[in-house]
Amino acid sequence: MIERPERLSLTDDLAISRVLTGLWQVADMEKDGTPIDPEVGANHLAAYAAAGFDTFDMADHYGSAEVITGRLLARHADPATRPRAFTKWCPPPGPMTPAVVRAGVTERLHRLGVERVDLLQFHWWRFDHPAWLDALHELAQLRRDGLIGEIGVTNFDAAHFALALADGVPLLTNQVSFSLVDRRAAGPLSAVCARTGTKLLAYGTLCGGFLSERWLGQPEPTDVADWSKMKYKRFIDVAGGWAPFQRVLAAAAEIARKHGVSVSNVATRWALDHPAVAGVIVGARLGERTHRDDTLRLFGFALDAEDHARLTATFAETRAVPGDCGDEYRRPPFLTASGDLSHHLDNIPAALKSEVVPHRGEAVRVLSGSQWEDAAGYCRAQRVGDRIVVSGTTATAGRNRMVAPGDAGAQATFVLDKIIAALHALGAEPEDVIRTRVYITNEADVDAVSEAHGRVFGAIKPANTLVVVAGLIGGYKVEMEAEALARSGPDRVFGIPGSG
Repeated sequence: MIERPERLSLTDDLAISRVLTGLWQVADMEKDGTPIDPEVGANHLAAYAAAGFDTFDMADHYGSAEVITGRLLARHADPATRPRAFTKWCPPPGPMTPAVVRAGVTERLHRLGVERVDLLQFHWWRFDHPAWLDALHELAQLRRDGLIGEIGVTNFDAAHFALALADGVPLLTNQVSFSLVDRRAAGPLSAVCARTGTKLLAYGTLCGGFLSERWLGQPEPTDVADWSKMKYKRFIDVAGGWAPFQRVLAAAAEIARKHGVSVSNVATRWALDHPAVAGVIVGARLGERTHRDDTLRLFGFALDAEDHARLTATFAETRAVPGDCGDEYRRPPFLTASGDLSHHLDNIPAALKSEVVPHRGEAVRVLSGSQWEDAAGYCRAQRVGDRIVVSGTTATAGRNRMVAPGDAGAQATFVLDKIIAALHALGAEPEDVIRTRVYITNEADVDAVSEAHGRVFGAIKPANTLVVVAGLIGGYKVEMEAEALARSGPDRVFGIPGSG
């Protein structure tokens, strides 16, 4: 009988249980406004830690999870041997000044009652708002200052995870959805991990409990009560529906019977065996039910080639969850407990502001703050009627900082985000783009830059020209410009006199 879960050293100073205990259910348990008693909650966590499940995952919005965990940590005098607390900071988009970032981290330290957060994981809603990269660099400074042990991100797609790494942010992990239903993390994101030595923390491996014997052969539920199941029922629906899901579940049950384990063990072992995955996060409802003994059984067996073939055959009967990891929070179909988040995203302040062109009252323009806009006398983008033209854009953060020096693919990702921000400020979307022009300095970068362009425009397919040039001012690897015909009226653009 396996008595303790497997452990993994992420760094010389950070070893974790390969099954992390997720505390998102605390928010669901407290949704009626009654918080869990912190000491009682800490007693429940102590039982997990005593069984070897001593790595806890939480977030700033998981109810009182940080406070409860802080009470547990206070019972351990030696920080080197106490349980590990991983938390997330999910600020609304806006300027990420040193003061803003420090305040966010300080609140985490206060709620946890510690001097250093073991792993601070950062979430960002919209990548066209470039302050996310500012925030990560400020977190890196706080890591150097000793307030953060390690930095991770959560729900980052492969392109932006790679961009942050290429820009010198010392990321250790990316926490994403990964399960028998949602297999996106096995694609480009895992390739980034293999190339950079970073790791994934996988959540949703049990699909909110749907990947268990309890749901095998059962009719499709019509009334889902808890937040976790509401979320993962959406994943099941978009992956083909209840019937294909039942076939995956039946295959997992067959494999479970073969090894004398549970369906949950099979589902978790499948995710845990992936080379990019450092650990899986299994949720806990404190004081209601525990599955520690069953979870330990997943360390006593291995999936063989026949098992993998059986599961892969059922995957072919499902649909791939669309997009990349984290897209479910940023674009349709919104696979969250609350469903459609478009209203939330639409209310996020734009990264750039538009202004009326003084000498042409019917025109609106956007400045991005680059030093060259004032020095050379141009704007980032301008809209006249329905036509929008975007100037040649490089991977410049703020006034003059080059992003991701030497990495054309990462620079292209940043450039495209900057172009999208300009479009949004002028009342347009990427779908309105009818032409792009791309300039690169090295033919060897064609694939990386084209892949970045395709991630945004793969379904839109505007006219495009890509050329290799002798050089770009400042040593940039790529520059892009765009033209669009907006389908929305000018009333969407702030600052136009008489718009309504």
